[in-house]
Amino acid sequence: MVWIGDIAPVLVFLTIVAGIWAILSFISTRNSKSLERLARLSRPQSLSDLEDPAKRQKSEKYAQLIDAAKALSSPMMPKDAAETNDLKTKLQNAGFRSEMAPMIYSGLRMGCLGVFALFALAVFLPGNATMMKKGQMIITFCGIGFYLPSIVLWWLRRKRQEEIFLTLPDALDLLVVCVESGLGLDAGLRKVVDEMGAHAKVICEEFSLANFQLQMGRTRREVLHDLGVRTGVDDVRSLAAILIQADRFGSSIAQALRVQSDSMRTRRKQIAEEKAAKTAVQLLFPLILFIFPGIFVVLVGPAAINIMETLFTMNN
Repeated sequence: MVWIGDIAPVLVFLTIVAGIWAILSFISTRNSKSLERLARLSRPQSLSDLEDPAKRQKSEKYAQLIDAAKALSSPMMPKDAAETNDLKTKLQNAGFRSEMAPMIYSGLRMGCLGVFALFALAVFLPGNATMMKKGQMIITFCGIGFYLPSIVLWWLRRKRQEEIFLTLPDALDLLVVCVESGLGLDAGLRKVVDEMGAHAKVICEEFSLANFQLQMGRTRREVLHDLGVRTGVDDVRSLAAILIQADRFGSSIAQALRVQSDSMRTRRKQIAEEKAAKTAVQLLFPLILFIFPGIFVVLVGPAAINIMETLFTMNN
């Protein structure tokens, strides 16, 4: 069979690569286990390890999974601190705040690339098309597999930021009422979380995390700055900046929240007016492409038929 002869070199190459990777992984695992055993023998065993050996086995099992994830994601991991921070910020904007999130994301990109590459090789390589066409299709599928996790991350990030953008005015109005009634900022955040936790889960989750960080002893400036960076929404960043400024200069937080609420309401009104102004231009293309041809046929069609019949009668 012709397709077996075409795919045999690829299968041999993949088998050799898999064998080399398995040998190297086995050697690195032995070295890491030996170093871990020496480190464990060089220090006294902890009380938790003495009391619960099952927990130690479970942690070792998770450690092996973490090592496998690191080995899979290492080719896709950022090489410098700036790219790493940028990736962590994007993942936080999408709701993934774990320390393992960049590693898992890079591993998913590598795994998705490998799956799409194997699928393209299995489908297009045995075909009767030219090698140029096969190469183009394989490269196309590899590109789809490489960028698919990035597209999914962008969509999740956009949906989460949109939900925060839509639910922030109600949360801010309630926070203004709470602060003006005599509650502090911490108590106001807790009240917002309690009242709006059912229908505004994302913004309440962020407020709850910020309140927890305040209770753990972090400064209000750091907590508010992290809140703006973690959400990635411009309105939350401006809200955090105003609260930081009010806290630094000792001005009224209630007045600052009131000013921010009014400016946010004005900005949303301007966004709505901008979208309404764009509607006329955006409707022009559907009118020309879909509605105008139908109207043209209905209005001009009968007259065109009469003209053709008249011309045909005159010729006869």
